[in-house]
Amino acid sequence: MARRRREEEHENHERWLVSYADFITLLFAFFVVMYAISSVNEGKYKVLSNSLTNAFRNVTGEVGGQPIAVIQGVPVRPVVPPVVKPDRVADQKKVEQRQKMKSIAANIMEALQPLVAQGKVRLLETSRGVTIEINDSILFPAGQARLQPASISAMLAIAQVLAASDFPITIEGHTDNVPIATTQFPSNWELSAMRATTVLRLFNDGGVGAERLTAIGYGETRPVETNTTPEGRARNRRVSILIDSNRPEEPTELREAVGQK
Repeated sequence: MARRRREEEHENHERWLVSYADFITLLFAFFVVMYAISSVNEGKYKVLSNSLTNAFRNVTGEVGGQPIAVIQGVPVRPVVPPVVKPDRVADQKKVEQRQKMKSIAANIMEALQPLVAQGKVRLLETSRGVTIEINDSILFPAGQARLQPASISAMLAIAQVLAASDFPITIEGHTDNVPIATTQFPSNWELSAMRATTVLRLFNDGGVGAERLTAIGYGETRPVETNTTPEGRARNRRVSILIDSNRPEEPTELREAVGQK
């Protein structure tokens, strides 16, 4: 008897749909559960959405230019203006200039050490720079503006130190309040101005550029001690050498006043 041929079973090509449907069902259930436990606040979501949208569009959050609401719980950082740092380069340059002036003054004081020990020369630091104060008794005879021979070498030593720098130099002449009335010096103004000019000329001869030198005569108008005692008057008779830290600035022309015709 002949063996019957077993009929081949028909292969089902759509079985994957069952697994896919199960996966979609589980995925849907997962999102439903996640949505249920998230407790999304619709109001906050809309505010956040509007804020992000308007931030990129650079417009206000509501019609009419009203400010958008602040999301509760999110800290708002204040806008901090940028901090302008001082010009450290300029400050450092001023410090270096100050130190250079002090070094110059120290060299002068060292050259005049015997006079410093006698109290005839003093070093003063002011807002403008460094001042070397010299009593006129070692520079000029009484009532005259001609340098004593013994003081010329000391003043030339000062000039050599100043010639190596580039700071402006102001030479001030001062007197006491004892009046003077001679043909050459009608008052203390002329005497103090001539003494300052005499030192200026010697400094220029010693190598200090004339463009850096200024001579001023103050007479008796700026005493540093009382003029009622001989000691005070002796202190007031002096020549001051100012090493000036203020560089001359470019002049600015003044135009007509506003509204002037």
